[in-house]
Amino acid sequence: MKFEDLLLEIGGFGRFQILILFILCLPRINLPMHFLLHNFLAATPSHHCAIPHQEAFVNLTMEEVLLISIPREPDGTFRSCEMFSQPQFHLLLNSSLQPENNSIQHCQHGWVYNHSQFTSTISTEWDLVCEQRGLNQATATFFFIGVTMGAMIFGYLSDRFGRKAMLLLSLVCSVIFGMLSAASVSYSMLAITRTLTGVALSGVSLIVLPLGMEWVDIQHRTFSGILTSIFWSIGNMLLAMVAYLVREWHWLLVAVTGPCLLSVVCLWWVPESARWLIANGKVKQAHRHVLRCARMNGRKDFAVSPEALRRMATEKKPGGSYSYISLFRTPVLRKISLCSGAVWFGVAFSYYGMSMNLTGFGLNMYLSQFVFGVIEIPAKIIMYVVVNRAGRRQSQAWALILTGLCIGANVIIPKPFTSLRSVVAIMGKGFSEAAFTTVFLYTSELYPTVLRQNGMGYTSFVARLGGALAPLVFLLDEVWRSLPEVTYCGVAVCCGSVAFLLPETLNVRLPEGIEDIEKAHAFFSSRVKGPPQISAPEGMPLQSLLK
Repeated sequence: MKFEDLLLEIGGFGRFQILILFILCLPRINLPMHFLLHNFLAATPSHHCAIPHQEAFVNLTMEEVLLISIPREPDGTFRSCEMFSQPQFHLLLNSSLQPENNSIQHCQHGWVYNHSQFTSTISTEWDLVCEQRGLNQATATFFFIGVTMGAMIFGYLSDRFGRKAMLLLSLVCSVIFGMLSAASVSYSMLAITRTLTGVALSGVSLIVLPLGMEWVDIQHRTFSGILTSIFWSIGNMLLAMVAYLVREWHWLLVAVTGPCLLSVVCLWWVPESARWLIANGKVKQAHRHVLRCARMNGRKDFAVSPEALRRMATEKKPGGSYSYISLFRTPVLRKISLCSGAVWFGVAFSYYGMSMNLTGFGLNMYLSQFVFGVIEIPAKIIMYVVVNRAGRRQSQAWALILTGLCIGANVIIPKPFTSLRSVVAIMGKGFSEAAFTTVFLYTSELYPTVLRQNGMGYTSFVARLGGALAPLVFLLDEVWRSLPEVTYCGVAVCCGSVAFLLPETLNVRLPEGIEDIEKAHAFFSSRVKGPPQISAPEGMPLQSLLK
């Protein structure tokens, strides 16, 4: 008897599984509130150079002081990073006159910020503007570097010491480092604690879905994956509301970190994965959890002996000697790895590029955050229908290409057309989420069973690199104001086009070994009659593992 057969006897999707999934969805909601927090934590309000008081300013209004002290942009707004070395009093007579030659210099006395929208952000706290603007954007990159490090750490630890124990450690560390971030007294302290917060939260993103999936039968795994993915979108919407209510960055960090405490408490009711316990010889604990599952699901007459579970212990799977290097050893597999890596990079790069540009599409930033979360839900549902009709390759390629085209369209659409820009941005966000949803399913079907986990690990690592680089691209607006959007557009379109080079997997048998991949013609021409026979490696979250 296999564990899937045992699940059918004790109820593969009953009250027990619903309770577990509901509890595990709580930390899932919390993930985007940290992953996209940079939008509000590091927001930069309008600002100008601080002007030292002079006796000559006594009878002047603030507007007149600014007029003679701060240069103007071509659109009439005051410059953010420059000031006149000496007051230009002649501009009081005629503001259209030219200032004296060599009279402009960088800010010498700090900056004055508009606090109408934000009480404080890290930008206003440590003057991360103008020459220091790169440090402001780097805070998001530090966080995603931490997420990348955490993937390697918690991926190993959860297999070594168990899912639940490492999830608990991840949540506790998230609370500790999140609160330390809120208490930061310097930029260096914030950078370090946010990096460590990323490490801790990576464990949450990696463990939550497998722990839930390993208690659910095969027929309900896809549904469970969609359900947990939808809770990511709910977290997106909640972030908009929390950020709207809390405008001070210290307390905003406290507000988005606090819910982790609730998850720590609720985790008491979540059992360890019985699959992991059996595979590691902890049969007595597994037996206790299996009987509890049967009772909660109404199977009171069910009985199984610990010896039966011991015989169920998972044998070592074939291909244990394979490594990441194996992904590039043979020609067809090398092509798949290179192309799928490019697709994953484009998906993550464009997703976080759009998610972190809330003010660039014509909507209020809080409304943008909320609407971007709302649009993800129908995108997830629709895409699961489309991939089974149009195929994986076409769905993946066009979802990513259309994401790029929507970003590019907003470069062309004039800024006064705010409604049109907003509609195009929302469509782009929907396509971006559709591409992210598809890439997990598609990649799991491309790799053979002996390398599937390695393949998912490699592509997920590339995606994290895209997420880390995405916020730094905003610095390119110093070269050309629209260059960040053009970059996101170009990367998305190019990486989406690469998806056409990948083989179609709709209605195709899943490959078991590398030889199946290399015999591409024989493999991809062997179609399965009826609906596609798709399975996922045990414990692998189907679609939103690392987002």
